[in-house]
Amino acid sequence: MQFDHIGIPTNEKKPVELYVEATRVWITDAHRHPFRVEWLRFEPDSPVRGPLREEPHVGYRVENEQQISELSRGMTELLAPFDAGFAVAGFYRTEDGANIELVWYRESPNA
Repeated sequence: MQFDHIGIPTNEKKPVELYVEATRVWITDAHRHPFRVEWLRFEPDSPVRGPLREEPHVGYRVENEQQISELSRGMTELLAPFDAGFAVAGFYRTEDGANIELVWYRESPNA
């Protein structure tokens, strides 16, 4: 597992957003940001609620889908792994309150 990005919720539309149908959220490409920031703008009817919609998260890249379930053991599931098209991602909360995304990319994004 390696650091991939930090995700920050926003209400402001950002240039070059990508829509993720599964969560009804607009995201920017953290791999094109000099500090690996991913902005997340939620549709009003997005099923994502709570900490993921209100607080930042730290994203970690994993080598395969199975690592998501292995590495998430002992954490509280905030959003079960879902297919975002370009990746599979699951969101979790650590015992001390950090929001974590474990993401497996189908193809390696620009690093």
